Amino acid sequence: MGRLIYSSIASLDGYVADETGNFEWAEPDEEVHAFVNDLERPIGTHLYGRRMYETLAVWEHPDAFAGDSAIMRDYAQIWQSADKVVYSRTLTAVSTAKTRIEEEFDPAAVRALKDASEHDLAIGGPMLAAQAFAAGLVDECHLLLCPIAVGGGTPSLPDHTRIPLQLLDHRRFANGTVHLHYRVR
Repeated sequence: MGRLIYSSIASLDGYVADETGNFEWAEPDEEVHAFVNDLERPIGTHLYGRRMYETLAVWEHPDAFAGDSAIMRDYAQIWQSADKVVYSRTLTAVSTAKTRIEEEFDPAAVRALKDASEHDLAIGGPMLAAQAFAAGLVDECHLLLCPIAVGGGTPSLPDHTRIPLQLLDHRRFANGTVHLHYRVR
């Protein structure tokens, strides 16, 4: 049985994007990116909302990263090897391999996917994750907090949802980013 893991890179005040939709301040440096690669490596299936999928689909094209660091090329390979489920009412086709579209987030179907999986699953995007939290499906959270407060925007964690957490681990990076690893109780 796989665990459903929510990972997020957010500002210190808890936003994945600021009020204008900007998230360039969240771009990880080499040390943080290598850590994220190791978090993503055991993931067998990613669950995405449309916007998160469209943002990450660039990783499908390895030639785009040929001149980049080995860490970025490694991430591209990790991303390409995982299955992807995109929840969207507007997408009719996908541009990446190992990807399928579901029109609705169905908690029972996700629970069955977890039960049948030999690998962990990741859920990406705060709106989709909010549905999984509300359904009691999220098992763990990896929160990477960047040393910036943006004052508003898209929250990393859902509003109006109580989520009891148990801290499992933490790490501080040289650039000031902090990783917090929680189990959902």
